[in-house]
Amino acid sequence: MKDRPVGSSSGSASPPHAQRLLAIYLNDHLAGASSGVSLIRRMARAHRGTPAGPPLAELAEQIAEDRESLREIMTALDVPAQWHRVVVGRLAEKAGRVKLNGHLVSRSPLSDVLELEAMRIGVEGKASLWQSLGLLADTADHLDRAAVDRLLTRARHQAAVLERLHGDAARRSITSAPAAAPPSARRTRGLPRRTRWA
Repeated sequence: MKDRPVGSSSGSASPPHAQRLLAIYLNDHLAGASSGVSLIRRMARAHRGTPAGPPLAELAEQIAEDRESLREIMTALDVPAQWHRVVVGRLAEKAGRVKLNGHLVSRSPLSDVLELEAMRIGVEGKASLWQSLGLLADTADHLDRAAVDRLLTRARHQAAVLERLHGDAARRSITSAPAAAPPSARRTRGLPRRTRWA
């Protein structure tokens, strides 16, 4: 069930400068959240039927709920969503799919490692967001501090799940790759072998 860290929308108004900075901050996180939802859903689909499928599907549901909680917080704080930022974030997520993962058109085990790292960074950023909003909840009646704390606890659990999945993916790909040839066995094309100093 989704936490709703929203209390009364009444209360003293923030100074205009602080409100503008808060709007920028929350909209940046909303854009990141939308990118994260898109990425984790794609990962869950790619791993359907594998051991990683169920935890990824659960993460996808939770992270989508977290985005909705952020939207509710923004409404309570009278912060409008700037959808052009969300669109730019989605485009950046799609562009990020074109990366050097060892395969030109298909997924590789390295895709899993890189995507899990990206999701872990995103979830840690989300945890920092909940921490910041917890501080705001201490001085404003717009937010339910207990609900924000529950969102923070869930983000930390999500980060732990992603770390475990990342370890599994790394063992499947990086650690199982053939060892690189030692320096003495390699030559630089067009150059003589480097002198071995005593």
